[in-house]
Amino acid sequence: MRNFKGIKRLVIKIGTNLLTEGNSLNIAYVDTVCRQISLLKERGIQVLLVSSGAIGMGAAKLGLTAKVTDIKMRQACAAIGQPLLMHQYSESFSRYSVPIAQVLLTREVFNNRKTFLNLRNSVETLLSLGVVPVVNENDSISTAEIGTAFGDNDSLSAYVASKVDAGLLIILTDIDGLYNGDPRRDPGAKLVKVVHEITPEVFDFAGSEGSTFSTGGMKTKLKAAVIAGTAGCKTIICHGQKEDILIRLLDGKEEGTLFLGGERLSARARWILNSVPKGEIHIDAGALDALRRNKSLLPSGITAVEGIFNAGDVVSINGCAHGVSSFTSTEIENLIGRHSADIESIVGTGRRDVIARPEDIVFL
Repeated sequence: MRNFKGIKRLVIKIGTNLLTEGNSLNIAYVDTVCRQISLLKERGIQVLLVSSGAIGMGAAKLGLTAKVTDIKMRQACAAIGQPLLMHQYSESFSRYSVPIAQVLLTREVFNNRKTFLNLRNSVETLLSLGVVPVVNENDSISTAEIGTAFGDNDSLSAYVASKVDAGLLIILTDIDGLYNGDPRRDPGAKLVKVVHEITPEVFDFAGSEGSTFSTGGMKTKLKAAVIAGTAGCKTIICHGQKEDILIRLLDGKEEGTLFLGGERLSARARWILNSVPKGEIHIDAGALDALRRNKSLLPSGITAVEGIFNAGDVVSINGCAHGVSSFTSTEIENLIGRHSADIESIVGTGRRDVIARPEDIVFL
């Protein structure tokens, strides 16, 4: 289970709590991470780095010490801190002659199939050139209110690992891994070394607190492991301050908690599953049963539609599945309860005779 000799592509996520020391960037830590990544690259491993820290650096530059919660202030801090963070990575990686590239993302990039494919092609080109993409959420424009935010870099790292078909996601944090209790309060809490399946019981082990400038806790890391697992990608959560932790992990040393990857879904299925739905289609029990039997979604089984979306957008189906709609929300409203034979007379010729095909529907 800890044999990673076949790993060719790796995503590493570093949390804010590791990158900062007091109210400033921990340059010595950045240096040691960059050195380890350079050694992994010498082994022929392609590395993508998902780095937090921009908001914290911006806050430090402004002299802020409390957690930044106001959206506009977080955006301002991110805009100030991101170039400072990238400058330090550029300085540190240059010591090992490793070129880097900045990649700033929002959820919209992943939700839109065309921009997602463009992103994947761009990243593939960078990796083929020996470049380390340094990925972060574009916090200066992302907001949860308009659905463009990932919410935390744990989720972002998992989406990246899934989309680029990484073999392993390493989440570096300030604790040793997942415990079966809170080690700060329960002296009997034990480190869980391997998780074969992330069940509700496993989620119960996790707390919810993040650090002063971060947004993630253990639950977000577990959710990240779930997302990565749909791509067959294994995840390790471990303490990032341990000496040569990245090298030792890739050498198979038993550190942190290893989450085994689940059944690998196709790239398109993962895109559908992980996209934020633009609306929701409500269907009756018979139609839902048909979908579970790998049948198409027909207009006759639809009872209602919510939201405004276009043909080709991902929508929620009864809250238990995601699907790519072949029609706009307005067109579906006109098709509710009708037979497929009526589609042409209602919305025009040259259209599909189903709302969504089986290959475009993924159950959550």
